[in-house]
Formats: sequence, structure tokens, C-alpha cells
Amino acid sequence: MHGFVFQAIGPDGTTAAELGRRLGVSKQAAGKTVEQLERLGYVTKAGDPADARRKVVRLTDRGLDALARSAQGFDRIRERWERTLGADRPAAVEESLRTMTPDGHFPLDVPGWFSNL
Repeated sequence: MHGFVFQAIGPDGTTAAELGRRLGVSKQAAGKTVEQLERLGYVTKAGDPADARRKVVRLTDRGLDALARSAQGFDRIRERWERTLGADRPAAVEESLRTMTPDGHFPLDVPGWFSNL
């Protein structure tokens, strides 16, 4: 349910303000989401060593596990699409979506960073 938020937090964490920008929501909406995820044990907030005024939101082990399970589920769905449609069709859709995505976006792409953890 919160997979986009987990992806937007990224492997290095982020602030609520940056999370809001990445998700296209207000800082307040991002902050409320962070509070909910913190209560559920998916994220933690800690001071930023580079700037004591900032709090950095990071995924906990539970959050990373949920993200990994989500990625595995997506991989299974994509494999089914490839078996049904052929490998070239899902790849073509992905390429079309990349073409339509404006420059400067935050790449919500689990495989792009998750495998490097």
C-alpha cells in the first residue's frame, strides 16, 4: 500500500519536505504519512548529521522487507506478462512510459537502487 512512499524515501533516506516534492504532495501530507509509517514500524526519523535542524526519514528493516516483497511480486507479474504477451511487449510499454516521463523526475524504480543495498 505504501510502496511508492518507500521507493520515494530511497536507500539513503530523505526529509519530509523532499518526500513531499518527490510524491507531489505537501510537506504536511508527507509528514503525516511518515508519522503513520513510523507508528507501523516501517520508517524511522533521526537527526541529519550535516544539519541538526533536519530530520531524515529512513526505511527500517521491516520497511526494506516490505519493499523487497513488493519488488518480488512485481517481478512475478512482469514474468507472467512476458509469458503471455512475449518479452518485447512489456519492454515496449516500459520504454514508452520512459519517453512520456518528464526530465528531472524522481525515478520510482525499485530495481534501479534496491539491488545495491
